[in-house]
Amino acid sequence: MDNLTKQQQTLGKWKFILLSLIGIILFLVPVPIVEDGQRKTTLPIAFLAGIFKDTIGGVMPYLIIAVITISGILTILYSLIWRNKKNQSEFMVNTFNVTWPWVVVRLFAVAFAWLTFLQVGPEWVTSEDTGALIFADLLPTLVAVFFFAAIFLPLLLEYGLLEFLGPIFRPIMRPLFTLPGRSTVDNLASFIGDGTVGVMITSKQYEQGFYTRREATVIATTFSVVSLTFAIVIAETIGLINRFAAFYFTVIVACFVAALIMPRIWPLRSVEDNYVDGVSAKERPEKRYSYKEALTKGYGDAVETGYHAPGFQRYVHTAVRTVMDMWLVVIPVVMAIGTAATILATYTPIFTIVGKPFVPFLELLQVPEAAAASETMIIGFADMFLPSILIEGVQSDLTRFVVGVLSVCQLIYLSEVGGVILGSKIPVSLGKLFLIFLIRTIITLPVIVLFAHIFF
Repeated sequence: MDNLTKQQQTLGKWKFILLSLIGIILFLVPVPIVEDGQRKTTLPIAFLAGIFKDTIGGVMPYLIIAVITISGILTILYSLIWRNKKNQSEFMVNTFNVTWPWVVVRLFAVAFAWLTFLQVGPEWVTSEDTGALIFADLLPTLVAVFFFAAIFLPLLLEYGLLEFLGPIFRPIMRPLFTLPGRSTVDNLASFIGDGTVGVMITSKQYEQGFYTRREATVIATTFSVVSLTFAIVIAETIGLINRFAAFYFTVIVACFVAALIMPRIWPLRSVEDNYVDGVSAKERPEKRYSYKEALTKGYGDAVETGYHAPGFQRYVHTAVRTVMDMWLVVIPVVMAIGTAATILATYTPIFTIVGKPFVPFLELLQVPEAAAASETMIIGFADMFLPSILIEGVQSDLTRFVVGVLSVCQLIYLSEVGGVILGSKIPVSLGKLFLIFLIRTIITLPVIVLFAHIFF
C-alpha cells in the first residue's frame, strides 16, 4: 500500500469495501422471501437465479441442449481435428482440447441430452428417475446459478476480500483444517450458500495459484455442503421438518468432525501439495503474523488489490468467459455423469449390494431397520435425494433421521457437486471421489447416530 498515492489508496479502499460488501451480501447473507405463501430464507444469488429460471421458462430446455451440443461439437474439433493447429485461442484450447476420456464423457452428454429432450430411445435413459431428473430438474437450476455466480464471483475474489481475510483467519483455518486463511470465504459460500458455488470459487483460486492441489481438493470435497434450502427439502422428504433444528445441528457437527479428520488421512493427505505452476507449498510458505500485524497486513493488501482490480470492461470480459467456461464444461459433465449414476441407482442392484456390509455396522450402532437403511448408504453417491426417497417407507423416525442427515453430510453426489468437481479444473479422479465419499460416510455415521439416539 505504501507504493500508492493518497488518492490511489482512497480509491482502492472504497473499491475494496463497497464491492466486497456487495459480494458478501449476494453470496453469504440469507434474506427472507415469501414463496407460495410461505416465508423462507434464501441467498440473493439464489433468488436472482430463481427469477432468471422462471423468466426464461420454456426456453431453458433449448438453452441446455444448445450448450451441451455446442460443447460436444467444439470438443471434437479442438481435441481431434484441430488438436495441433497453431495460433488458436487460449480460452478455446483450455476449454475444448481435452483427453479422450473427457471427449467420451461430453459425447455421452450430447447423446443423453438429445434422447431426453426428444423423449426417444430407452426408458432407462429418459425416465423421470434418470435423464429427465438431470435434464429437467437439476440442469436448469445449475444454468441459472452458474450464470449469476460467475457474473458476481469477481466481487468476492478480485477486490481484496480474500487478501484481507487470509492473514486474519490463518491461525484458525491452518491448525484446524490445514487450509489457508483465505479459504474462509469458499467454505462459508459452500456451507451457507451452495456447494457448487464453493467449488467454482475454489477452482478459480486454484487456477490463479492461490491454493495448492491438496488445498483445493480438501476444500472442494470437505466443505461443498448442500445449501440450507436443500437440507430443508431433505427434512421435509423424510417427514421430520418439525425436528429441523436438531437435523441441521447434527449436520453441522458431523461435517465439522469430518473436516477435522479428512485432510489428515489418506487419500487427501497424500494429494500433491503443489501449486498449479508446480511450486511446492514448502517453497512458498504462508507468512505468520501477530493479530495486530494480520489486521494491518490484510487491510493494506486489500486496498492495494482493490486499486489494481479490474475495471468495468475487464470485469465484464472475465464474467462472460467464466459463464461460458462453467456452462460449456460443467453442464455436459453433470448431464453425462449424473444420468449414468442415476441409471445405475434405478435399474441395477449395485448400490444395494455394496451397501450390505453396512448392515452389521448399523446393527452395532443400534439403528432400527438396519437392512433398509443399509441400501441407502452408498446410493447417495449417485444423487443426494435418492436415500431420502428410498427410506420414506421406514417407520422409525431415528432411522429416517440418520439417513437424511447422512445424505447431506456425504457431500459428494455425482448428479451435482461431484459432477461439478469432475468438470472443474481441480484434478480429482472419479475413483478418488468415491473413496472420499466412502470415508466421509464411515466417519460421520457414528456421530449422526449418536445424536439420533439423543434426540429420539
